[in-house]
Amino acid sequence: MVKLTSSYRFDPGTLHGSTKPFEYLEQVAGMNADVQQQIDWLDWLRRWDAQQEGYVPEREARFTAMLDALAELPPTSFVVLDLACGPGSISQRLLARFPDAQAIAVDIDPVMLAIGHGALGTVDGRLRWIEADLATPDWLEALGETQIDAVLSTTALHWLEPEPLARLYHDLARLLRPGGLFLNGDNMAFSPALPTLARLSRRVLDKQWTDAAFAARGIETAEQWWDALTLDPAFAPLLTQRAERFAGKKRQESPPGFDVHVAALRDAGFREVGTIWQVLSSRVLLAVR
Repeated sequence: MVKLTSSYRFDPGTLHGSTKPFEYLEQVAGMNADVQQQIDWLDWLRRWDAQQEGYVPEREARFTAMLDALAELPPTSFVVLDLACGPGSISQRLLARFPDAQAIAVDIDPVMLAIGHGALGTVDGRLRWIEADLATPDWLEALGETQIDAVLSTTALHWLEPEPLARLYHDLARLLRPGGLFLNGDNMAFSPALPTLARLSRRVLDKQWTDAAFAARGIETAEQWWDALTLDPAFAPLLTQRAERFAGKKRQESPPGFDVHVAALRDAGFREVGTIWQVLSSRVLLAVR
């Protein structure tokens, strides 16, 4: 098991390969030592994982399916891009399971990046954090890498509209080595040709996602988690940055469904695309470069 440090240290070495300013790290580094010690980074990560599992009860099984695929297909030593990483939940599990692996965690959200970096650190130099907006054409410039062995994403790409999603898949096709893997775990709606399955999945999700269902399970909702974080004055600078990053962005009412993802990946040049794990619309989509 790898050692995960709970104390945040500003480490410029983790920014190797990028010329883009990492303002979230500057904000954290600018906090005085007392403020940094007051923030329980690991607890915020734990609470994030708990409320996310409220929305995706099978979340750990979905993670495991993704990591099982990595265990079978690439070599034991590989570099993985954790795409739209949030606070690094999948990187944490990846690096614990594969001691020779390295991960690059990319997200637009300065709050998520600060919590992840504060809770997990760099895992002895094996985890690098990058701030970038995947909806923009130049996000690869921040990465500082020319080739990656695998790309993982979970509960995130539904934020992207069809056009930037298709562009992103073309970027990934250029970034991944031949035979490289893309694994996306998310709710991907059934096609209009399967209305009964779509209706069943929607009803199950609607029941799971009510405030009453969360309260019955003793779990915070996402809104409650963010409200609690907002009450902590130490996060004020990061929340201001977050508001700037997300200005003009909004969640789609109808994110691209499963068929849209499959078609976009095939158009980008992935030679095999299919589902390797599924519970209704919650699935793991595997694409092979």
